[in-house]
Amino acid sequence: MMSPVPDPYPVYHRLRREQPAMAMRGILGPTYLVTRYDDVLAGLKDGKTFSARGNARGIGLVMGRTILEMEGHEHLRHRKIVTPFFSLRALRDGVESIVVEKVNGLIDEFARDGRADLVSQFTFTFPLRVMADIIGIPIKDFEQFHRWAIDLISISDDPKRGFDAATLIVDYLKPIMAERRTAPRHDLLSALAHAEVEGERLSDEEILSFLRLLLPAGAETTYRLSGSTIFALLTHPHAYEEVRADRSRVDAVIEETLRWESPVQYTSRETTVRVDFDGCEVPEGGLCMFAVGSANRDERHWDRPDDFILGRRNLGDHLAFGFGEHFCAGAFLGRLEARVAVNALLDRLPNLRLAPGAAARMVGLAFRSPDRLPVLFDPK
Repeated sequence: MMSPVPDPYPVYHRLRREQPAMAMRGILGPTYLVTRYDDVLAGLKDGKTFSARGNARGIGLVMGRTILEMEGHEHLRHRKIVTPFFSLRALRDGVESIVVEKVNGLIDEFARDGRADLVSQFTFTFPLRVMADIIGIPIKDFEQFHRWAIDLISISDDPKRGFDAATLIVDYLKPIMAERRTAPRHDLLSALAHAEVEGERLSDEEILSFLRLLLPAGAETTYRLSGSTIFALLTHPHAYEEVRADRSRVDAVIEETLRWESPVQYTSRETTVRVDFDGCEVPEGGLCMFAVGSANRDERHWDRPDDFILGRRNLGDHLAFGFGEHFCAGAFLGRLEARVAVNALLDRLPNLRLAPGAAARMVGLAFRSPDRLPVLFDPK
């Protein structure tokens, strides 16, 4: 897995100033890193010039063909299959109760101890438990499955582990998928097993590709968002006190966390024509890595971008969930899970605070979150 990267932001700051688009050579071949907010936003808006098919050259290698790389009518048809399960209506009609159950069930396990590591004991598995429930997958060992999910999306760091994880996940899912083909239930897996696109059922490989995408997305992005939101509160006393006094401010904390420490730091696109970024020429077919984490701290767009500030006038401008037709379908669910997690911790763990001398830090390059959160609280 990727070694810890405590703070990439000074490097992004220098790149935005000196080389806002930079050619690099990596495991996927020549790549162009784009770091300024306006350039990243423009790239995510312009699907004709910057094609999502670029995802096939990275994560698509292990996930198979998914909606991440689809475009236009094909993308819309496939997105319509899963969107109803992550809509605001779905969240109101039952998903929220699943989130509350999973969150409180985990807190029950340590609420009387007076101490916990909120990463290993809480944020690491509860989003995967929620996603597994929505999809309808009876996972017994959530920690093992989550590690497969992490390996799967870390293909550029360790290709062999990524491909091995893809195989293990498929072997786990195939018999469950076959069961839903013959005995459907009221879950997303059954919907996939019986969905039709252009009058034809999805193939086994199409369903598996959906699952290889949804499970890591549900496990990774929200696990990191929840951990980073808690970290932000515990390391910013003024924000913490403001939220304790007025719980309606939790949503502002989540949005500022998404900007300040975006869980997913990059998104890739392939150019369909030659493009010039401030003197850096990207050829047709070039792979652009849009640095969302850098864009969300661009001093040209944000006042004091490295500070955690709840009252920003442009709080909703962050690009943490992408933009345009590929805006994250799970954005509502991710926000809900983080909101429920924060409120439950504040409700159930009085005097919650970082343990003295706790080595809590934000780490990661492609994906960022705290690697541990040792806390103390008054046991109940």
